[in-house]
Amino acid sequence: MADSKNPLVSFHYAIDISGVVKGYFTECSGIGSEHEVIEHKIVDDNGHQLVQKIPGRLKWENITLKRGITSSMDIWDWREQVVQGKVEDARKNGTITMFDQELKPIAKWDFERAWPVKVSGPTVKSDSNEFGVEELVITHEGLTRTM
Repeated sequence: MADSKNPLVSFHYAIDISGVVKGYFTECSGIGSEHEVIEHKIVDDNGHQLVQKIPGRLKWENITLKRGITSSMDIWDWREQVVQGKVEDARKNGTITMFDQELKPIAKWDFERAWPVKVSGPTVKSDSNEFGVEELVITHEGLTRTM
């Protein structure tokens, strides 16, 4: 395990979504949450008008994962459940694991009741030698860092 005083260096990410989607991704963003801010106008004991800021509703960011395109249809099949209107069947719990260059897990996040909002394939350019990249965007109802 890395020294807790030093920043962790990531190499790639693995995802396991209830066995439906398993694999490695090279980019991962959106691991986080935020509160709406409610401004409450008050007058203090001395008659000063103040704006008190208090936390409102909690919302979770969508998680975006990118990987080189493979022959696996897992993310496309999962997305198809939502397209067909079977959102409750598509909701899955999962884990994102971040690995270092020695392939040791260095951080983990568990998420709940996720479903795929968006799946996109590679941008095709015949004069390019770049890898094709697939993108998976999931929404969820809770995220906890467990490691």
